[in-house]
Amino acid sequence: MNYHILHAGISRVVKIKLYHEDYLGTPLSDEEHDTWVQRYSDIVESKVIDAPAVPGAAEFMEHASLPMFVISGTPEDELIRIVKERGWDGYFQEVHGSPRLKPDIIEDILARNGLARDRVLFVGDAMTDYNAAKDTNVAFLGRVAPGEKNLFPDGTILVDDLTGLEAFISA
Repeated sequence: MNYHILHAGISRVVKIKLYHEDYLGTPLSDEEHDTWVQRYSDIVESKVIDAPAVPGAAEFMEHASLPMFVISGTPEDELIRIVKERGWDGYFQEVHGSPRLKPDIIEDILARNGLARDRVLFVGDAMTDYNAAKDTNVAFLGRVAPGEKNLFPDGTILVDDLTGLEAFISA
């Protein structure tokens, strides 16, 4: 559980293999691995689609007049389905997930869209988000949900929801 919490944002494809090999001592064949990944996806995808949005997220997306991108450790095909099912596909220029790594995705987005690093904000809730932002030299805003432990380094600017995100960005 500690590994999962400390490595939130890392693809389940990687974690499932690691858990079986390192913690259960049971290496998986490719077929077994694919079965476990699919079982996990079957359970999670519908729950994510039905989950309430982070407070302030929907309002921000509706009123934002700037390019937005999704970068996640969720498998990309599943992530695209989730964004579409939630009705959010019109808000984002692009949606990216695993297996690509977050820093590689950021660099690609910056280059293809001509975005200046000092004008980009990565809003994230995992250390992989924080590290990706730092590795690519873009600003980071951490989200720590109420009641959750803050894993971000001291000095990280934090919010508990996305209410007021537009005012934060404007400032």
